Amino acid sequence: MDAASANATYLLVLLCLSVVLLLVHVLLQGNFATKERGTAWNAGPRDGDNEPKSVMAGRAARASRNYQETYPAFIGLLLAMILTGDSSGFGLFGAAVWLVARIVYIPLYLKGIPYVRSLVWLVSLVGLALMMIALFV
Repeated sequence: MDAASANATYLLVLLCLSVVLLLVHVLLQGNFATKERGTAWNAGPRDGDNEPKSVMAGRAARASRNYQETYPAFIGLLLAMILTGDSSGFGLFGAAVWLVARIVYIPLYLKGIPYVRSLVWLVSLVGLALMMIALFV
């Protein structure tokens, strides 16, 4: 397997892992909301006020929304790198940085740790920037 094929394979693995992380967000949010509102609410149509009431349910919901804000950019950049070929590996590094930062972000947000959480979010943006740069080198 040549370097370009190996990079494309690694990028696809990162794409799959990012979907797993999306599911982790959905399950965390759902778990906290169900603990708060009960299984009947979760199984029902969820009419009315669905905003989280507990601290943890709110944090899980906000962390999930935050992930979903940058996730489309990640997917688009990743697919562009697969299509154009990331011969430098620079974009692969950026994609890995984004994914690791997004994983680290979850417990920081759930525990309510300020500043470090924001720094980790900035690191994830650096990962996206590296992916963009890789498309032009």
